[in-house]
Amino acid sequence: MKRKFDYDLIVIGSGDAGGEAALIAAKSGLKVGLVEAKKWGGASLNYSNVPFGAAMHAALTYKCALEGARYGISSANLRYNYPTLLNWKNRASKQAGGNSKTIFEDAKITCINGTARFLSQTEIGVGNETIAAKKFLIATGASVADTGITIPENVDYYLPDSAVDMPRVPKSIFIVGAGSTGCEFAQYFAALGSEVVIADIAGRLLPREDEEVGQVMDEVFKRDRIKTLTQSRVVAIERDGSSKRVIFMRGGQEKSIKVDVVVLCTGSAPNVDLGLDNAGVKYTRNGIKVDNNLQTTAKNIYAAGDVIGGPSSTEKAIIDARVAVAHIVGKSKDSVNYSGLIRITNTFPEVAQVGISEDDCIRRDRKIKKITVPLQAVQKSKITDCYSGFVKLIFSKNGTLIGGTVMAPNAGIVAQELAFGVRYEMSANEIASVPHAANEWSELIRSAAERIK
Repeated sequence: MKRKFDYDLIVIGSGDAGGEAALIAAKSGLKVGLVEAKKWGGASLNYSNVPFGAAMHAALTYKCALEGARYGISSANLRYNYPTLLNWKNRASKQAGGNSKTIFEDAKITCINGTARFLSQTEIGVGNETIAAKKFLIATGASVADTGITIPENVDYYLPDSAVDMPRVPKSIFIVGAGSTGCEFAQYFAALGSEVVIADIAGRLLPREDEEVGQVMDEVFKRDRIKTLTQSRVVAIERDGSSKRVIFMRGGQEKSIKVDVVVLCTGSAPNVDLGLDNAGVKYTRNGIKVDNNLQTTAKNIYAAGDVIGGPSSTEKAIIDARVAVAHIVGKSKDSVNYSGLIRITNTFPEVAQVGISEDDCIRRDRKIKKITVPLQAVQKSKITDCYSGFVKLIFSKNGTLIGGTVMAPNAGIVAQELAFGVRYEMSANEIASVPHAANEWSELIRSAAERIK
């Protein structure tokens, strides 16, 4: 007797990867079920990229206005209204589709609220319901990893997904973790007037980026009056009256700082607790194991996005979703290709990294040619009075672009050219010969490419 399935495909998770995959699959004619345990649209629309991006835009607008005296702009009576800022953040999230099933329901996708758990290779349980499907796509994302910090139950703290909803701006705040998320929150709260301390066990800010990035960001943080504690390991957080006391080790000594609020930005771990063993899907603490087609060890089950580990970004999630669904519907044999993927830190200045970094090359003992030019190399720096940052281009010994870093205002836009250059293996001459808009930050790319030897 032929087995009956409820769906052709069930997607678990409605975030960047899952939502995109469900929509593509439904458009391809599959009967699709979409399971979501939290808010529809996932982290990007509800907690991180869109709402935090909107809040950060407001905070930096306020900060720039406060610093407008050098342009002849008076800001003596300038202030912000925090509840209005939060309303703006929430509106941006809602307009982008945060916590809305509409786009999925309009595509004839069945939306199922609840936590999914595999019962077998072809069945999942959601609440009291058992659902069967021919194929599955797991896109459950990631959550904050275990910090190893001792925190009593009576001590409250914030995680990145809740910090942006803080009911009031704290007078003082301690941020644990100086990666992209930690640095973004540090600038956000500093712009709104908080006294900010940021700590990391690494020796510099933004340790995933090249050394120059951390050096420039350290200078920027000093100007923003953000206190930086590198090579510092937070071991405990305790109550101290109505405040918190953060205890950390630095230079072999135990030290502490009293603050109003603590935010943990200590990295993430894939959400793999969904009965994968019952389905024959192999995984580690770093994520679900997949091949280049994003197929797991169970042939009818695929995985995409943060749950498989690797770079965490909306762009990667969408690449994963498209490749996985193409294989699910049998329309493509293409494998994932992350060449040219842009990693962005939404600080000011922004940081955008493409391809292989210089640190990567050093670790691999790879011979390269590189060039770094500061922002003052182009007229845009004089126009805007902005000098903190640079562009670095990295070429292979054969002369093709293999990576680059942009640290500048609108770095994500400027770095799009590097994405093309890396993906299509362009030479310095080819990049330099492309017309670049005068008096714009993109001139940095031309300037760097012209100087490579």
